[in-house]
Amino acid sequence: MEWLTQPETWISLLTLTVLEIVLGIDNVVFISILAGKLPEHQRERARRVGLSLALITRILLLCALAWVMGLRTVLFTVLGHAVTGRDLILILGGLFLIFKATHEIHDKLEGDDGRVTRRIAPTFVSVIVQILLLDVVFSLDSVITAVGMARQLGVMIAAVVIAVIFMLVFSGALSRFIEQHPTLKMLALSFLLMIGVVLVADGLGQHISKGYVYFAMAFSVLVETLNLRMRARMARTVALRQPYR
Repeated sequence: MEWLTQPETWISLLTLTVLEIVLGIDNVVFISILAGKLPEHQRERARRVGLSLALITRILLLCALAWVMGLRTVLFTVLGHAVTGRDLILILGGLFLIFKATHEIHDKLEGDDGRVTRRIAPTFVSVIVQILLLDVVFSLDSVITAVGMARQLGVMIAAVVIAVIFMLVFSGALSRFIEQHPTLKMLALSFLLMIGVVLVADGLGQHISKGYVYFAMAFSVLVETLNLRMRARMARTVALRQPYR
C-alpha cells in the first residue's frame, strides 16, 4: 500500500479522473438521447441504469487487462492494414453509432414531428440493450486511456468510479437541457455521428486526434450557447415592444 502515499499516485488519479469525465461526455449524450425516447417516468431510471452498466463494464475490462491488451493481436490483414480485435470492436461500434445517429436525425426531421408513423415506441429493455452495446465501445477507449495513464489498478478503478459518479450527478440536468432545446439535441446527434466516423477511421488505421474532435465539439457548443442567449434576448425585446392592451 506504499503507492497510496506517493504524490505521483494522487496526481495520476486527478488527471485520469478528468480524462475519464471528458471521455464519458459522449456516453452521457448518447444515454440522454436514448432515454429521452422513453416515457418521462422511465427516463431517470434508464439514465441511472445506463451509467451503472458503463461503470460495471469499465471495471470488468480493467480487471481483464490481459484480455484488453490481447485485443491488439493481429487477426488478419486487409489491403496492407493489420486488423486486430480492438479494430473490429471500434469499426462495429462506430458503424452502429453512425446508423443510430442518422436514424435519430431522420426521425427528428421526418418522423413523428413531420408525419404520422406506425413505428412501435421503444421499450425500456430495448433502450438499455442499445446503451449496453455502446458502453462496451466507449469503455474500451476509456480503459485503454486508463492503462496508459496509471500503473496501479486501484487508481484506475477509483478514477472510473469518481467519473461515473460525476456523470450520474449531472446527467439529469444535461438531459433536461437537451430536451428543452431541440437545436442542442440535433447538435448532440451530430456529435455522435462525428464520433462514429472517428471510431471507424481509428479501426481502419487512420487515427484522428481526440483533441481536434473535442475542440470542434466545444466550439459548436459555444456558438449554440451564444445563439440561445441571443434568441432569449430577442424574445424579451419583442415582448417589451408589444403594445399595451
